[in-house]
Amino acid sequence: MKTLILALTAALAGVANAETVRAFLTTADQRNLLSASAVGTPAKADAVIRIDPRRQHQRMAGFGAAITEGSAWLIRNGLKDKERDALMRELFTRENGGIGFELTRLTIGASDFSRRHYSLDDMPPGQTDPELKHFSLARERQDVIPAAKQALALNPKLQVMASPWSAPGWMKTTDSLVQGQLRPEFYGAFANYMVRYVEAMGAEGIPIFALTLQNEPHFEPGDYPGMRMTPRKRADVVGRHLGPLLKAKGMKTQILEWDHNWDEPWSPLSMLSDATARKYVSGVAWHCYAGDVSAQSQVAQHFPELDVWFTECSGGEWKPQWVETLPWLMRNVIIGSTRHGARGVLMWNLALDPQHGPHLGGCKDCRGVVTIDPKTGQVTRNIEYYAFGHASRFVHQGARRVDSRGDVKGLDHVAFTNPDGSTALIVSNSAGEARRFTVQAPGQRFSYELPASGVVTLVW
Repeated sequence: MKTLILALTAALAGVANAETVRAFLTTADQRNLLSASAVGTPAKADAVIRIDPRRQHQRMAGFGAAITEGSAWLIRNGLKDKERDALMRELFTRENGGIGFELTRLTIGASDFSRRHYSLDDMPPGQTDPELKHFSLARERQDVIPAAKQALALNPKLQVMASPWSAPGWMKTTDSLVQGQLRPEFYGAFANYMVRYVEAMGAEGIPIFALTLQNEPHFEPGDYPGMRMTPRKRADVVGRHLGPLLKAKGMKTQILEWDHNWDEPWSPLSMLSDATARKYVSGVAWHCYAGDVSAQSQVAQHFPELDVWFTECSGGEWKPQWVETLPWLMRNVIIGSTRHGARGVLMWNLALDPQHGPHLGGCKDCRGVVTIDPKTGQVTRNIEYYAFGHASRFVHQGARRVDSRGDVKGLDHVAFTNPDGSTALIVSNSAGEARRFTVQAPGQRFSYELPASGVVTLVW
């Protein structure tokens, strides 16, 4: 009875207690890793963060990482069955503290994180296959499809998108997967290739909800598959081939424009200025490697009816320090991308080995969400695991981002209301010292002291 009276008194006073608010803390010294933490009663604070659930923004699709061929091979061959099943359950469900990924990305053919370079319709040099008679998912069936199907079995709500790094070489000016541009006479064949992929994956039990036309279309890497596509070319392929073909077949797969960095917002703006192409595009996708996250809003101001997606960012040994990388990821990728409209947020490789592979060309020191040592079966949960876990474990598919206001140097924050009515507030402290803040929300008022370079998710 005494406990009930105390709880009612706190509720009437608008002050949250330990039974009302749950706090989960990660600190740069790794002493706390999504660890339960205590909240306090209102006191003098550096800032007040005000939550207004009436002011709603985008509906969330989820957080996650890409199941590249390298990641899929490593998960399936670098772990014993029991270890693999436990890791996949941890990544794709919220059972027993799992981080609950609800979004993933597949590569259509090879990327740099594949064990060999291939497309789904390779031909000998000088030969072509415009009717796609040699199209095959054989390579994908080895590891990617089984890994994706296991993830879907664990989480049937998992949404899967896909991107090609290159058209088959015979469609290109280089007659190679490496570098080059799509030849105009094969625009239709490339659209058919993309649609065949969606149909074939659907037949395998893996629905593809969205496609991007080309990964990083302004980049032609010299040692792994890539393909330059100007805004004009993208508009032509989408508006006159891929979009009409999807529509004619009655397919609901969405087309996302751009799929490249924040530093060139003019490119998606240019492509979307083509009215024919625009009517087939449902969203704009972004990467983190150059520019500022505010570019997402810059484009959205011109096309507010389009969804925003954040589809790639990689951790790497170029920034191994938690004290620097954890706040950067939170400010730009988790908090920044969602405050600038992203419905879904993806890291790059789900898993890599201690040598930053398997890969063939490309990034030599990228880091996966987890590191798997195939010699020992040891799994290391990296900075990215905890950064994403602060969102993916607590922000459920269908959640709405809601207003969170309160400006203080060093504190970044974003809030969501889940379908079950719960609220999740993520706060990151990039300052060099601890920051104490008070949260005010309907029926709630409480304080929290966040260590320097720390991240907390508060749920009530």
